Formats: sequence, C-alpha cells, structure tokens
Amino acid sequence: MGKITVETCEIEGLKIITPQVFGDARGYFMETYQYNDYKEAGIPEVFVQDNQSASRKGVLRGLHFQKQYPQDKLVRVIRGEVFDVAVDLRKDSKTFGKWFGVLLSEENKKQFFIPKNFAHGFLVLSDYAEFCYKCTDFYHPYDEGGLYYKDPAIGIEWPIPEGMELILSEKDTKWGGLDTYKFID
Repeated sequence: MGKITVETCEIEGLKIITPQVFGDARGYFMETYQYNDYKEAGIPEVFVQDNQSASRKGVLRGLHFQKQYPQDKLVRVIRGEVFDVAVDLRKDSKTFGKWFGVLLSEENKKQFFIPKNFAHGFLVLSDYAEFCYKCTDFYHPYDEGGLYYKDPAIGIEWPIPEGMELILSEKDTKWGGLDTYKFID
C-alpha cells in the first residue's frame, strides 16, 4: 500500500484516507485514487460516477441518500474547507442514527469513504469550496431521500461559527427526521 494511510472511525465502515503527497519547490503530486491501493486498504468498491460542486461559505448541503439505489462515496475537497458528515442509516447497525464528522480541506487533502446506506452532508467553512466525490452507483433523481440537518434524534454538532448565516436549498429545509423513513436492514 504505502501511498495512502487509512483510519477507521467509531462507526463501522467509515474511513478517513490520507494520501501520500510528494512536494518540492515546484508544488506537489499525489494519487487521488488508485484501485489496487484502495482494495488493499479494504475499499474494493468500483466507482462509476464522479461529481464536483462549488459552494460559498455557509452553504450546508444534505443530508442526502439514495433509497433503493444506495451509493458508496469517496469524497474530498480540492479547494477550501468543509465539515463533512455521515449518518448511519443501516437499521440493524449498533450505530443506527449516529453521526461522524471530519474536516476536509485542500490543505489536509484527506478523503472520507462513506459506505452505502449512510446519509451524507457537508457545511462550507471557507469563503469558497470545491467538493469532489466518486459514487458506486448512478444518481437516480426519483430515488433521493434526505434528513433534516438539525434533527434532534441525530444531534449533529455542526461547527457553525458565530455570525455565519446558513444557506440551504429549499428541499434541504423540508426533509424529515430519522422517524420519517424505513431504512435498509
């Protein structure tokens, strides 16, 4: 392996990946994904779609998931800084409804692997951020689900600085809580 370091999280399946960065006076180089390294690290999934979004400070996207066509995701930030969150939706999991958050930035170059049957969202902390993610299934617009970012049953501790005004899409203000959905066993 050697080119990546993988940390497990307190919620089974979630992983934080730190790539090896080769830098010199010219800048840096790193492999952002190499199938064999990830397979050896316990992430053998095959990704079929790459996505990228740009957002300004205060944008909160999520918490999103696909109901019948769940996706594994490998996410990272290429510009700026976000607080990235995954919520366990595996009904029979001992950590069902629990959340985990990690700071992803262009400086730390960390990636976050989120397995199927987790809700996902992030909050932009920098003035601007570009967010990239790989998915193991295609996006199905009629299969989208979501959870309200302030659901007290989940209790996410978003690091919202004093004075930050949150910017959410209309649909993200209307999602229900954990008790709204039947989740995958």
